[in-house]
Amino acid sequence: MRPVFHWNLGSRSLELGKRTLIMGVVNVTPDSFSDGGLYLDRDQAIEQAERLLDEGADILDIGGESTRPGARVAPEVTTRREGHEFGVKPALSDRERSERESKGAAMRPKESSALAPEVSYPTVTAEEELRRVLPVITELKKKHPAAVLSVDTYKAAVARAAVNAGAEIVNDVSGFRWDPQMAKTVADLKCGAVLMHMRGRPEEWRTLPPPGDIVLLVKRELKEWAEKAVLAGVRRERIVLDPGFGFGKNFDENYPLLARFSELQAAGFPLLAGTSRKSFIGRTLATLSRNGDGVDAPPEARLYGTLATQVALILKGVHILRTHDVKPALEAARVADAILQAR
Repeated sequence: MRPVFHWNLGSRSLELGKRTLIMGVVNVTPDSFSDGGLYLDRDQAIEQAERLLDEGADILDIGGESTRPGARVAPEVTTRREGHEFGVKPALSDRERSERESKGAAMRPKESSALAPEVSYPTVTAEEELRRVLPVITELKKKHPAAVLSVDTYKAAVARAAVNAGAEIVNDVSGFRWDPQMAKTVADLKCGAVLMHMRGRPEEWRTLPPPGDIVLLVKRELKEWAEKAVLAGVRRERIVLDPGFGFGKNFDENYPLLARFSELQAAGFPLLAGTSRKSFIGRTLATLSRNGDGVDAPPEARLYGTLATQVALILKGVHILRTHDVKPALEAARVADAILQAR
């Protein structure tokens, strides 16, 4: 049975573990891998968010910048040596640790469908990101005051403005590592936080060295980052961890992470996972192509594969599923929850 937590969001808390919560994705971006450009207009984004609420979403995660493969993060909020953001000097950076763990190993081969394409996308400034997400958050909070809103950002300035506008969760794909002010900002805001694991940055994914045991690496680093956030003032009961499926992890690394997901419970925090329409699912489904061309299934054809991973995650202890397809995920979760409760 998965452990039960009460996730403190400041003015209220969410019970995690009795049932699986569903976080619906609203991308107010032109270039997200799955739905980029579909909801860039404010009214379209709000309409999509309301649709997800009607389908049963417990949380809405609103993002204004893509972190798809090849995307470039905004340079003004990153630091050369990751880890100093928390005010705690690390022994090694992520890159240095990975290189040391894989010393003597050959660089992995390029895989066009599992790793980042050889393209990059312009960085998004905090001002542009706020221009995209703030009107959506403000209007949703006005129309649906009880809705739980999350902002998907790694920039402290965006996090602060979004929470002041009504968001209650900051979902940071960098695990609080890219913006030196993020941990302190979240501590001051007294909101919920999701710390996601990512190896390297999106523009580096093609050249990352093999990680060794990916599950042990993710478990160790997530716990380290969470403890650093606590030292920076973020209360432990406000933190949820996400192993970051597909973020700096190739086809051969995502499945062990999925199969051994329950090992992440040892970190001592609630767990969130997002496998929705990810490329490792598309690659698996490519073998089912009628013409045998081996082309990965496109994002819109990955629903059933996504559901398979989501059920597996629930049975292995996930608390929150982040998904583009709320209604199917919710129905699958209810059945998987019933299986858990019958044990």
